[in-house]
Amino acid sequence: MNADAPLRLDAQSVRAAAYRIPTDGPESDGTFDWDATTLVVVQVRAGGHAGLGYTYADAAAASLATGALAKALDALDAMDVERCWMAMQRSVRNIGRSGVAACAISAIDAALWDLKARALGVPLVSLFGACRDEVPVYGSGGFTNYDDGRLREQLSAWVGRDGCTMVKMKIGRDAADDPRRIAVARSAIGEADLFVDANGGYSVREAVRLLRAGVDPRLRWFEEPVTSDDPAGLRQVREAARGGAEIAAGEYIFTLDDAVHLLETQAVDVLQADVTRCGGYTGFRKVAALCEARHRPLSGHCAPSLHLPVACAVSGLRHLEWFHDHVRIEQRLFDGAPRVRGGVIRPERTAPGHGLAFKQADARPFLVLGDLA
Repeated sequence: MNADAPLRLDAQSVRAAAYRIPTDGPESDGTFDWDATTLVVVQVRAGGHAGLGYTYADAAAASLATGALAKALDALDAMDVERCWMAMQRSVRNIGRSGVAACAISAIDAALWDLKARALGVPLVSLFGACRDEVPVYGSGGFTNYDDGRLREQLSAWVGRDGCTMVKMKIGRDAADDPRRIAVARSAIGEADLFVDANGGYSVREAVRLLRAGVDPRLRWFEEPVTSDDPAGLRQVREAARGGAEIAAGEYIFTLDDAVHLLETQAVDVLQADVTRCGGYTGFRKVAALCEARHRPLSGHCAPSLHLPVACAVSGLRHLEWFHDHVRIEQRLFDGAPRVRGGVIRPERTAPGHGLAFKQADARPFLVLGDLA
């Protein structure tokens, strides 16, 4: 297409649907239990092209995408993704920018970038401008309800089968038993880096006690030892861990202000951001710029298939989370979902856009709201 030709949007350009996909068994972490994951898929159409985006959020995100957010995009040019992003941000002022609204904006923003790349006939990673050809991933799962056998099996497969040099397990449900579970994990992965994630399940005292107990001198990463709503508490744990495990948080960044708050309070060694929550690719790139300006590494949280193009394009990115639930969903319901080999994933460069195609027929049994047809 002519790069100067507008791709005019209207209130009917956005379509969305929500799907509830059961997990392969009950799962729990330090603060939550679940048996299904809700996927909200968005299509944005203009000028004979269609872009695809998605988020993992409540089904209400689908209604918001086709309602207030679609209205905000009316008459805008889909090529002007930043303008569209700003219009969507303004449109949810009285709804609330965080939570469901941020997730819906994230899905539409990803779809707009995919649409733009498809219209220009280029891979999305090339449109962003790659600074690397592959992205390291860490295997992530090890749920608190897993018995020792299931924990060993999952973590060792990521190391042995997939070549991951980093794996993460959930802790925080039973502080007294966590040192034993960490030892079980270590026995399964050998010299690989071990990450733990409490999902805010500890108090500051409990988190510091775990670190000072020296349960695993090689523990590399301690994610959300306390809730991210308590950056002062995160900083206390970080000071206690100095020279040991890195403290990480940020998966609940919905706005740039959330990112700034964690950075300015010195709460983390590594900031996380999730492209399905933080405002899509546009928001993720802004968070990456904040990290670069403050000399903090960035890690992508979950949704590895959607993260991959932008993960190749931000210089300070450390790695992506290869999260068990999302990997299952993306490899089942999206053609083009990456496979991990040698501990890394690589972007699709043979087709325009991000290279993902949603398999609507396969997803239809899980539909709970909306329609993409």
